[in-house]
Amino acid sequence: MKKRLTGLAAGFCLLAALALPAHAQDYNFKAPSAGDFGTPTSDDTIYEWTDPNVDRSKNSALIPPGFGTPSSYLPNFGEFLTPNLAAGGPLNGGNLIPGTVGAATLPGAPGTGGGSTGTGYPTVNYPTASGPVTGFTELTPDLYNSDGSLGTLKIPSIGLTVKVYEGTGSAPLLKGAGHFTGTTAWDGNYCVAGHNRGVRNDFGKIHTLRTGDTISLTTPLGSRSYSVTSVSKISYTDTSMLEATSDNCITLFTCVEDQPAYRWCVRAVTG
Repeated sequence: MKKRLTGLAAGFCLLAALALPAHAQDYNFKAPSAGDFGTPTSDDTIYEWTDPNVDRSKNSALIPPGFGTPSSYLPNFGEFLTPNLAAGGPLNGGNLIPGTVGAATLPGAPGTGGGSTGTGYPTVNYPTASGPVTGFTELTPDLYNSDGSLGTLKIPSIGLTVKVYEGTGSAPLLKGAGHFTGTTAWDGNYCVAGHNRGVRNDFGKIHTLRTGDTISLTTPLGSRSYSVTSVSKISYTDTSMLEATSDNCITLFTCVEDQPAYRWCVRAVTG
């Protein structure tokens, strides 16, 4: 009997020994072959099919517009993270205001198509004395007030008093109204943009103005009073109201709520 038990025990040990390799195989993972690490999930993307020459590196990264700004809901808008490296930046594109892209939130400069291209406000060519337009004043350092503003805009009928700062990007519009870079600083067509909701609601009521309402502007060059002649809704690609004029007028722009393809435009003239 003892020998039989010994034989059975030996048999069980043998079976257990034979079973070990099978269990070991259950935990044997095959190492990846060389070169598998970092392999892209897709070698040919749709972007490479449509335009393989577009720079999509961090050199062209954008700092998004501020929350609540007119361009906050639009794709591919903001300031270049590295404007000196970006392919479409001011040092390479040749036609952008430094560090800014996506200024199509309001009409672009006259005759340039800004606003339809989504690439920003191209530089406005200043009129010359030999041209047909004589109403133009170039913005010079002495036309800035001590607080950095260019002047003060008042519209009594809607209870508005707001300071005007240079540029129509997010920074100046967070402080007040913004003067379109490249347009006149006094004589001619003085062009201004402003928010109509959110943190600032300066131009929220300009679409309610009526013919004859007064708009006043005070700058280091003096004060002027303008009388409203038109209030209209225009396409965001319409740049005609930004064009220089021989008569003195002021033009105000703001977005149309829930209609991103349009802008409110108010024109007022002197005399």
